[in-house]
Amino acid sequence: MDSEYVTAVDSIEEPDAIPAQNPKLILEAILFAASEPISVEQFQTVLPALDKRAIRTELDELRQDYQEMRRSFRLVEIANGYQICTDPEYAAWIQKFYTRQVRVKLSPSALETLAIVAYKQPITRTDVAALRGVNSDSVINSLVEKGLVRIAGRKDGRSLLFSTTDEFLLQFGLKDASELPSLEEIDELLNTSNGNEPAQNTLPAAMEENAEQ
Repeated sequence: MDSEYVTAVDSIEEPDAIPAQNPKLILEAILFAASEPISVEQFQTVLPALDKRAIRTELDELRQDYQEMRRSFRLVEIANGYQICTDPEYAAWIQKFYTRQVRVKLSPSALETLAIVAYKQPITRTDVAALRGVNSDSVINSLVEKGLVRIAGRKDGRSLLFSTTDEFLLQFGLKDASELPSLEEIDELLNTSNGNEPAQNTLPAAMEENAEQ
């Protein structure tokens, strides 16, 4: 084997051997490299010396840094993790840059079913159908295919149970299920004329944008 090659390989240090660096910058580097939300537990696999509270403190400081510097992006908690996202103030410019945006499109029946699953989870197909008054198997299957709903187990060892996924939180810009709009707001949304346009101020902005036919 070429000696020059051996020397080059041997000179690469393992992360643990690298002198201690600012953990906040390490977290930032991971966030920029990631294409999806990163959980505190995932950060811990890289920085095992830090407990969860310390990691959250570093992330809070990073979020504050971005705010103080008035950057065009910010650090948000979403889908049970953390992710760097562009500031909504620049949404129009981003939309202008991209000629096409890929979004999950939901029909009124799919939105109604998804709302039932979100608020009653875990729930069976039979219970969803009873609440909607119609068979909902095909709609549930479609939501599963879109990654918005998942199988969460079985009821009494028989009927499948369904619940929402982290992709559901991500698509609708929610930190967790506690940020879901109230049942009254959902009812108002589902009863808007023709089911084509969501009612004003009934859902978080990101959910309003995605709740289209």
